[in-house]
Amino acid sequence: MRCEDPVKIIEILRLWEQGLSQREIALSVKCGKTTVGEIQRRCRETGLGFAEAERLTNDAIRERLYPGLASKGVKAEPEWNGIHTRLLQNRRLNLQYVWEEYRQTAPEGLGYSQFCRRYNLWRERTGKEVEMAQEREPGRELYVDWMGDTLYCVRSGSEMIAAHFFVATLGDSSYPYVEAFPDEGQMNWLTAHVHALEWFGGVPRIFVPDNLKAAVNKPNRYDPKLNPAYCELARHYGVAVIPARIRRPRDKSPVESGVGWLETWLLEWLRGQQFFSFEELNAAIRKRLKELVLRLFQKRAGSRASVFEKVDKPALRPLPAARYEYAEFAFRRVPDNYHVEYDEFYYSVPYTLHRQQVTLRVTGSMVEVINANRERVALHPRRRSGSRYVTLPAHMPKNHQHRAEFNRRDGDSYRQWAATAGENTVAVIDALLKAQHAEESAYRSCMGLLQLGRKHGNDRLETACRTARGNGRITYAAVKQLILNPPTPPLSHSPLPAHENLRSPAEFM
Repeated sequence: MRCEDPVKIIEILRLWEQGLSQREIALSVKCGKTTVGEIQRRCRETGLGFAEAERLTNDAIRERLYPGLASKGVKAEPEWNGIHTRLLQNRRLNLQYVWEEYRQTAPEGLGYSQFCRRYNLWRERTGKEVEMAQEREPGRELYVDWMGDTLYCVRSGSEMIAAHFFVATLGDSSYPYVEAFPDEGQMNWLTAHVHALEWFGGVPRIFVPDNLKAAVNKPNRYDPKLNPAYCELARHYGVAVIPARIRRPRDKSPVESGVGWLETWLLEWLRGQQFFSFEELNAAIRKRLKELVLRLFQKRAGSRASVFEKVDKPALRPLPAARYEYAEFAFRRVPDNYHVEYDEFYYSVPYTLHRQQVTLRVTGSMVEVINANRERVALHPRRRSGSRYVTLPAHMPKNHQHRAEFNRRDGDSYRQWAATAGENTVAVIDALLKAQHAEESAYRSCMGLLQLGRKHGNDRLETACRTARGNGRITYAAVKQLILNPPTPPLSHSPLPAHENLRSPAEFM
């Protein structure tokens, strides 16, 4: 049988020159006795010995023993570089699909097994399989991800809830942090970051997440679009976010290897245990982590804890004075009633923003509205019960402000308002309210009458009300007429003074 493996050919020549039999050589090289005999025959015919074979390349040895083999029946190689690029760019493609496409254009081409073997050989020759050595700078990068595995270990009543595990590993030490949550939502993602930084006792320079939705809205190798809430957390802590490249697990190899280590030593330890709250579960996780980080490395000196304390922790920046408060972001277009909705409640914005796009930044206690220029235009306490509309009068146009003020008032509030003008005004308002079977029917008249004081002054209103009470005409129209056309005082009939040019009435008799 023919043997084309140069390594085996060289080994056969070495053992042959040492005097071993064909059977002994075959057992050592793991090939048939007849194959050893065939190699010995060809080497005698071509004069190839062990010393010369060691200096030749693999292709030269094959050409020496099997001349013309390279050109005899060897099928053309596919265009591996293009195939490799397609596989990287489209995660839905695999070698089986690409090979079937290849056979449609080359029906006599390589079989599937040879196609895969030669593709892998091409990757090895071109360096696609080699890994660049990366030395982690102390305290620089925090690698974050969710574990792929979940555990049904938290009991709620009669139901078991799955625990999802957030993992963060730091810098050179791969010092880990793990926290369990009921889901992988954005709030839990951000909360886990805050807790992880407090666990480490400092802030790194860079977060390295995967391309999950809680971190990245639009993955892109050169310009990923970060989730606004995640971007705000990074700004709060002064951290850069550099997501791992798509389908490049080596970009975050520390967390990948850390996940594997923790799945063995943490999840397997948790498996079979039962907890009655996530607080209880996380307390057990923290206790277990403190034990695990003391285990010595197998291939380097120290442990995760010792390297962290010596190398990574001193390189971390201090935590900010204020803890990050989680905020959700929502985008709204301002409707006709200039109230934007969040969680079934409606918050006012300045009416001048009608039909414009705004951003809501919502925390546990506040709702902040930001315009297109990134300026805050409204700030409201977050409401979870009561009236669904939260309105600031300053956000309303003037006519709406008047209408809202009218709707808010009752009889007592009109009396209190009238007291600022005087007792006659109070008396007129009281009379208007009592004149109606239902005092609500008089509210419009009261509003109109008191608005006259705002327009013309309380002194003129009080004078008009005094006159209206005196003549018994207590209506809005009468008071308004008295303000607009106040009565003129009557002419005095005092006697004419004596004068020499004036004649007495008797002289005209």
